[in-house]
Amino acid sequence: MAKDERNTYTIQNDPNMGEIKIADEVVAIIAALAATEVEGVVSMAGNITNELISKLGMKNLSKGVKVDVLEGVVTVSLALNMKYEYSIVETSAKVQEKVKSAIENMTGLEVADVNIKVAGIVMDEEK
Repeated sequence: MAKDERNTYTIQNDPNMGEIKIADEVVAIIAALAATEVEGVVSMAGNITNELISKLGMKNLSKGVKVDVLEGVVTVSLALNMKYEYSIVETSAKVQEKVKSAIENMTGLEVADVNIKVAGIVMDEEK
């Protein structure tokens, strides 16, 4: 997507100071970083194109994240790879809380939903 084609959202419009806009990709990156900070989450899961890009050394921080913003309300969908032996339900709940908090605190946008798809389970390499 070219720079001019990105979806942007106005998060503040002050006639004295100006307007603040945020790109949907920024919201997706915030969500991905927050999700990967949760213990039990190995990585974001992307489609085959994203997987090939990351293998070539180019990081796409928003892979595995879909963000929809409608009238200041955000819906986030995440695809995650989780560690084996962690509770999927508990880990997913922690991810939902952390992502919701991070987006709301950093952008001021309201988060309605954080949907989780567990795309894979990763075993420890030591075993």
